[in-house]
Amino acid sequence: MDTNKKKANLPIEETCSNPSCFFCIMKEPDSLLRKAGIIKCFKEMPARDDQEHVLVLSGLWNIAMTQPNDPEFPSLGIFECMSSFIYRGINDRDWLLRDQNIYIPYYAAHVIGSYTMNRVEFAEKAVDSGVIPPLMELLRGKISWVEQRVAIRALGHLASYEKTFDSVAEHETEVVDLAMNIASTCVDVVYAEFFGEKEKKKKRLKYQCDLLTRGVGGIEMENRKAEEWASQLQCWSIYLLNCFASKGLSLNLICKQDFLKDLCEMWGGLMNQSSPCGIGLIRILCYSKTGRRSVSQSKHVLETLCNLSRSSDDWQYMGIDCILLLLKDPDTRFKVMEFSTLFLVDLVETRKLGGRTNVGETLTKALLLNYKPNKSIPFYRNSVVESALNFIWDLKVQRRNRERKISEEEVEERRVLINLLKQEGNEKFWSGEVEEAVLKYTEGLSLCPLKLRKERLVLYSNRAQCYLLLKNAEAAISDSTRALSLSNPINSHNKSLWRRSQAYDMKGLAKESLMDCLMFVNGFITSKKKKKKKKMKMKQDKVPYYAARMISKQVNATWLFAKAEIKYSNGEMEQVHETDGGDDKDIKNIDDDDDDDDGGRDMMVQQKKISNMSGLSTIIEEQEPWSRINKKTTKLERRTSNSRRKSLMVRPRQSKTQLKDSNC
Repeated sequence: MDTNKKKANLPIEETCSNPSCFFCIMKEPDSLLRKAGIIKCFKEMPARDDQEHVLVLSGLWNIAMTQPNDPEFPSLGIFECMSSFIYRGINDRDWLLRDQNIYIPYYAAHVIGSYTMNRVEFAEKAVDSGVIPPLMELLRGKISWVEQRVAIRALGHLASYEKTFDSVAEHETEVVDLAMNIASTCVDVVYAEFFGEKEKKKKRLKYQCDLLTRGVGGIEMENRKAEEWASQLQCWSIYLLNCFASKGLSLNLICKQDFLKDLCEMWGGLMNQSSPCGIGLIRILCYSKTGRRSVSQSKHVLETLCNLSRSSDDWQYMGIDCILLLLKDPDTRFKVMEFSTLFLVDLVETRKLGGRTNVGETLTKALLLNYKPNKSIPFYRNSVVESALNFIWDLKVQRRNRERKISEEEVEERRVLINLLKQEGNEKFWSGEVEEAVLKYTEGLSLCPLKLRKERLVLYSNRAQCYLLLKNAEAAISDSTRALSLSNPINSHNKSLWRRSQAYDMKGLAKESLMDCLMFVNGFITSKKKKKKKKMKMKQDKVPYYAARMISKQVNATWLFAKAEIKYSNGEMEQVHETDGGDDKDIKNIDDDDDDDDGGRDMMVQQKKISNMSGLSTIIEEQEPWSRINKKTTKLERRTSNSRRKSLMVRPRQSKTQLKDSNC
């Protein structure tokens, strides 16, 4: 009797009545039967109506993400299956809006991109299976920006291989034109369709929200992921353009002045710091004659490159590379010299940067090419540029030759004298005689031998602090940059980073200010850790409140949607459409969520302040060139959130902070 009771309590295994069930086929122990079943399933699924299709596609997406190099599914017809699903979603609107089929085109395109990102043989198989035409349909915006993101990602992978590039290049003009348009407008489109809701009752598309968050988190996570995906859409668009530009194709189209100006604003942001984004494409363009000519004609692009060259951005070396390429071209040299010399003069003592050695020497040779130091005949028509070139000549040639004759005893004597001048300058500074302090630091720099890099670093940094108090932002940036160029490694002197961050803030250059402030905070935390190890004390690191306030300010200013928000509030984005054939009305009708979104705007405003500081991700993307979070961001995000909230309640006395920070 007990035995019967036990048997009665055992769970009864449900049997599947569908002979074509994909999940049952995957459980088949016989490998030959399993393969035959998968092949049959891939052929029949797109033509069959089944509510389980979404579950199957979701499972295939997960497998493709976690096992992109597994050859099983690519060899059994998965690319043909995904292409058919995309076509059906585009052409059969009734089917697309039935059940949960709206998710299928997204999953299908994502599966194609995941399997083609690493292995060229998979990419060849995908092209032979006809994936490019349906991906092009999604790229044209036949459904929405969410599907565009995965379509352009897949096309970018296919265009990155020599063996499959030609197949993508068959649509060259259209692909390039679409990629340029998406890169320039996607941020506005996502903001208008996802954030900038004029009517509180207007809902976000539910299926997009589900794809963004995978059911984890609420509106805050949706905001954060929408920002991340918009940034990825822009980065992938530029990546696809890189594939064409690197082969010298469609340069006249890509080098349009309006688009070059747009590229300067595409810096990836804190969401995609590992992507060079706009600057990466500009550098590729500078390798060609057409690209150099177009870049040299844009004052805005040159200014962006020069500001980047004097920043602590990860892509600083790319900005320098671009300027060097322009300087070495006789047709663009003099156009660029007039603008760039005043920036590059601060970098001529740089040693290592971005894996390159002797960066300062390379800059010196490029700037002094054909230079003749003759006072009676000006080398350059601009007196300011002429003065900068004379400074470089004196510093790198004449002064170096003179100091070769100086003995070690004289060097030590000068070291003592320079320390005295620095102390006098500090005393003048503390007594409020800032102009007199500048003179003392300048005198010390004129006497300081070039080999005393540490002493010169401190003098430049102290003088930069004086210029800050004198409201001379450009001079403060120049001296801070010279100090950071002398540091080892480059951009590692904390006080100079903070001073340059303040100077950039005075000039309204939010991105450069933010990068310097992030580097300052990381250096501050690192130095605190070293002191703790010596003192053996365990105490939580705290970000200085003045740095936290600066970060908060610049994060808001550099928020991905900052300009889009201004456009939207001014009524410039009432109708933003990126599609050329899609009918958004039908798609919007599938959202049957009755929850009000009255608090969405307040949440969004709060979220934009913290979204760039977060490293969380609910959908684990593959390790794309731009999906890895940079170390300096991850260090910061662990420590700043609480400090930033507290700092907003504190109002620092600016003059006292500057004085406290001045004594090196």
